[in-house]
Amino acid sequence: MDASRSASTRWLQAYRPGGARGRRFLAAVCAVVAVGLAGCPAPGGSDGDPAPARLHWQRVELPAPAGSGRVVLRDLVSCAGHWYAAGAVADPGGATRPAVWSSLDGAVWRSVPVVADSYYGRQSVLFSVGCRGGSVAAVGGKVGGAHGNPRMGTWWQRGDGTLVEVPASFELYGGPKAVNVSRLAGGAAGWMMVGNRASGAAAWVSRDAAEFAIVEGAPGLATDDAGVTWAFDVVSGPSGWLVVGGILAPGRIDRDPAVWTSGDGRVWRRTVLAGTAEYEELQRVVLVDGVPVAVGLRGRVFGAWRQDAAGWAAVGGFGGVAGGVPSVGGLAVAGGRVLAVVSDGERYGGWLSVDRGAGWRPVELPVAAPVGAGRGVGLTAAGGRWWLAVDDGAGTSLWVGRSDAEPE
Repeated sequence: MDASRSASTRWLQAYRPGGARGRRFLAAVCAVVAVGLAGCPAPGGSDGDPAPARLHWQRVELPAPAGSGRVVLRDLVSCAGHWYAAGAVADPGGATRPAVWSSLDGAVWRSVPVVADSYYGRQSVLFSVGCRGGSVAAVGGKVGGAHGNPRMGTWWQRGDGTLVEVPASFELYGGPKAVNVSRLAGGAAGWMMVGNRASGAAAWVSRDAAEFAIVEGAPGLATDDAGVTWAFDVVSGPSGWLVVGGILAPGRIDRDPAVWTSGDGRVWRRTVLAGTAEYEELQRVVLVDGVPVAVGLRGRVFGAWRQDAAGWAAVGGFGGVAGGVPSVGGLAVAGGRVLAVVSDGERYGGWLSVDRGAGWRPVELPVAAPVGAGRGVGLTAAGGRWWLAVDDGAGTSLWVGRSDAEPE
């Protein structure tokens, strides 16, 4: 365990801007906002919640897109001294084209060339982005076709930095067995996407993101006599891939939390966590100094689960559900502190844990973050800070946040 945690810690060490980059970071930051208690409180809070944690937010500007249209951000990622923001540019009529921005310090951003050859690829919104060794890959989609289902595609990064759409057969992500593609991650073993098919939880694997192979119906991963499986998120660590989600046992109407591990993305081992009579599932996962921490739904609140030497266990809970469909919009680690951005079904809010998910304090977000069609959030972390994207349906803003414990 100690060796594994040490390796994970080295793998997760964040890049901290310094020197000239650090000075550019401070110079490029605009619209400085120190958000106190009067802002956008975390959803689902109550009088009995702990005192809010104070984060200081600073706005960062992306370059304006060429021509007419507004920036649409759906996901952020950072690794090896590179930051990426992915989404689209939407014109006044609602038409979209895929777009990516990159930075070497998290403050000064530039547009990344994106090439799309297919009909739906040219209209896609990139909703999940992964990073490996400073290079990026992305997955996106656009609703279309006779049945109005999302037409999915992926992009990989050429040596010149351009993101290029990967040609793929329709049934690789679509077709009669399709359900969804959820998240993309890069790691030592290559790249992985997770999602779901008619057969249950599924994965797509690649060494270089230039071509993905689907893994569906795999023993341990897919639906079987133990229950119907569903995958939400994936992270790479020293021993391979870790996928989180849930399982619906026969005769039950509520999911129990589940995790899957694999060294190669093809052979899987499932662990069903201790559940209750409530609906429980894991929606996002991160490594905190090598220790997996997942966040998801626990009945009418949000919950955290953590793996240690004895196995997985439920730890802290927080927030609540107001209405609509609750979800975890982002989960990221900065300096050992975990920030979760969650939706109570009406709006997004933040919650911070400094003890690997055991305790949580509400966090004020820099701007209102309503939930709904055409809206979303993205979150990543590096160098003791978090990067947060908020799209309220009318405009997108990108912010850098630090806690009082992090020096300026």
